Amino acid sequence: MPYHQTTLTLPAYARGIHIITPIIDEALDELMPPFSKAGLVHLFLQHTSASLTINENADPDVRLDTEEWLNKIAPANQPEYRHTLEGSDDLPAHFKSMMLGVSLTVPLINGRLGLGRWQGIYLCEHRDHMKKHGGERKLVITVST
Repeated sequence: MPYHQTTLTLPAYARGIHIITPIIDEALDELMPPFSKAGLVHLFLQHTSASLTINENADPDVRLDTEEWLNKIAPANQPEYRHTLEGSDDLPAHFKSMMLGVSLTVPLINGRLGLGRWQGIYLCEHRDHMKKHGGERKLVITVST
């Protein structure tokens, strides 16, 4: 089974949920031979304070509601947190990353991501201070065909 792999450098995003499906589609176009029709696309984010998820891509309120929900589950500025050297949002960012995960596997169908009609791939940026503590994110894309 042949493998194709690339590492993308995603731009720095503000805290929140950001659709990155078009970026991945473009990378797949450059990465795969044109005859690759079926297989698996594995995405791995090389960070501990951001995450990946698949969810609805039509209504932007889903992204806003998801961000608010995550902030209720893992709020910043908690006095019991010990890991605060990089800011009060750092440990909650790690918690959110653990909950959502840093990897996804999506089927390759007819040479394209096999997402459902209303699905999109999202980078969830969990840090407030990206200029100081994170910035660009590295995403490894591995395709097996």
